[in-house]
Amino acid sequence: MGQYVEFATSKPNPEMPGVHDIDPQDVWKNRGNIAIVDVRRPDEFIGELGHIPGAQHVVLDTLPMRLAEIPKDKTVVFVCLSGGRSGRACSFALEQGLDHVYNMKGGMKAWTQLSLEVEGKSKY
Repeated sequence: MGQYVEFATSKPNPEMPGVHDIDPQDVWKNRGNIAIVDVRRPDEFIGELGHIPGAQHVVLDTLPMRLAEIPKDKTVVFVCLSGGRSGRACSFALEQGLDHVYNMKGGMKAWTQLSLEVEGKSKY
């Protein structure tokens, strides 16, 4: 059995049944014990906002084909630009039987506003 993280800020997503949102600070605090999956397009992943260090990149449209790459033995947090696509990724993962998946509320916009660490930023 894997190690699962319980998040202090976990709240039901108001628009997506079954999906739970967590705050970026909670993701940062637990980053060593979770899998972070960024579902943005490649140009966004390495774009002006960059991405969370160590994040796995799985574009939302490819998630059904790449579901096997999502860890099942640890807590997974899906991330996008503002929380919409990552919410859909969560919803899909839950439908496919994955437990312990969360949506990072506010996405990379919120992460950046908090000045949390990023990598892979474009220089333009």
